[in-house]
Amino acid sequence: MMMDDLERVVFTPEELAKKTRALGEHISQEYEGKDLLVVGILKGASMFTMDLVRCITIPLELDFIAVSSYGSSASSSGEVKILKDTTIDIRGKNVILCEDIIDSGTTMVKLLPLLRERRPASLRLCALLSKPSRRIVPVDIDYCGWEVPDEFIVGYGLDYAEKYRNLPCIGVLKREIYA
Repeated sequence: MMMDDLERVVFTPEELAKKTRALGEHISQEYEGKDLLVVGILKGASMFTMDLVRCITIPLELDFIAVSSYGSSASSSGEVKILKDTTIDIRGKNVILCEDIIDSGTTMVKLLPLLRERRPASLRLCALLSKPSRRIVPVDIDYCGWEVPDEFIVGYGLDYAEKYRNLPCIGVLKREIYA
């Protein structure tokens, strides 16, 4: 069982749903009457992005971008590769980039300037989790669920070597699994 690989659960499915609803309500209020495009970052933010857009009560467009900075390692390689680009033209749109976790910040240093070059009306960052203790470069998060300590967490889209994404909760992976 995958749950046996967890040291402990950090966020339950109920806590995740409550936080996502609150973020969706906040975004809905701020973007009322505006064109909104939510861009989820694959694969990690896919579950959070889908739950978030279901909690946003205004019309929106949805797209995804796929990047890689981890491979099968437990820490970021520092090299960000774009594996799949957006398909919707973001020029003139209010864009919210949706990420599962902001760790070192290297992904955002590559991705945010790339998206800004495409001239959106606005570009804001929504992250379910932030791990400031691991930050190499500063990142401004406009909508943040929680700050988490420097522990290796998985579940609800977060993975280790492409596994554990399908856990309904977020938990700390036992060190012997990834060490």
